[in-house]
Amino acid sequence: MAKDKIGFIGTGIMGGPMAQNLLKAGYSVTIHNRTKAKAESLLSEGATWADNPAEVASVSDVVITCVPDTPDVKSVLLGEYGVIEAAEPPVACVDMSTISPAVTKEMGKILQTKGITLIDAPVSGGQVGAIEGKLSIMMGGPKEAVESVRPIMEVMGRTVTYCGPSGSGQMTKLANQIMVIHTIMSIAEGLAFAEKAGLDLETTLKVTSAGAASSHSLKALGPKIIAGDLKPAFMVDLQQKDLRLVMEYAEQLKQPLPGTALARQLLASLQAQGRGRDGTQALVDVIRQLAGEKI
Repeated sequence: MAKDKIGFIGTGIMGGPMAQNLLKAGYSVTIHNRTKAKAESLLSEGATWADNPAEVASVSDVVITCVPDTPDVKSVLLGEYGVIEAAEPPVACVDMSTISPAVTKEMGKILQTKGITLIDAPVSGGQVGAIEGKLSIMMGGPKEAVESVRPIMEVMGRTVTYCGPSGSGQMTKLANQIMVIHTIMSIAEGLAFAEKAGLDLETTLKVTSAGAASSHSLKALGPKIIAGDLKPAFMVDLQQKDLRLVMEYAEQLKQPLPGTALARQLLASLQAQGRGRDGTQALVDVIRQLAGEKI
């Protein structure tokens, strides 16, 4: 059986390696990105360029989007030269961005009037997970449609989970982001404390990574903090976007999230210093600053 032709819109930090893994798996991939120069490596590896999302949709069986925020997805899917202008049934759209669950449901209804199915499939695992094809993918939408694209998702993810109807993938991702930011907060506080106490940080990291404090985030970000490496696996600005979505939806649910609100304010201090493009591990500097250190 011939493989589906895939359209991929958004080839940034996450989308780029995800599309690359699809190419390696032998899929025909047509790509579009806001900045063509950032897609050159994929084009050199065999991807085909399209000038807009509609052109992507016109030649694809499955269209994948991986862009920064809700308005970006809405523009790509429903805007001028958007996917809706050229996609024809039974094309499926798989949005792997992290966006508003409510808007996801709305867009799904609009696309359905054209016979196009929208699946929400946000991911967790960061840039390393995207490169290694080991992402956790949280999928929402009609179960039959989700299962039809599972082989494609399994190229990009180690864990592909059906979470429920439209919007369920996005809601699961928001729960994930709540847990992730608390984990990063604990790493920042723990290592700042160890540093202030005069402990050897390499030893501290080795011990804590082997005990109950161990986590994927500790193993991935702990060495970066010790090395002073603030290059983003996930940027502060994007984390703040996700936490904005969390707090908006929590307000609708009337669910207080005091710890998440605090973490968001501390990340905001990094943004105020012009450090929104640093990795989230830069939160350690905010904790250091609270002790009066100059960074």
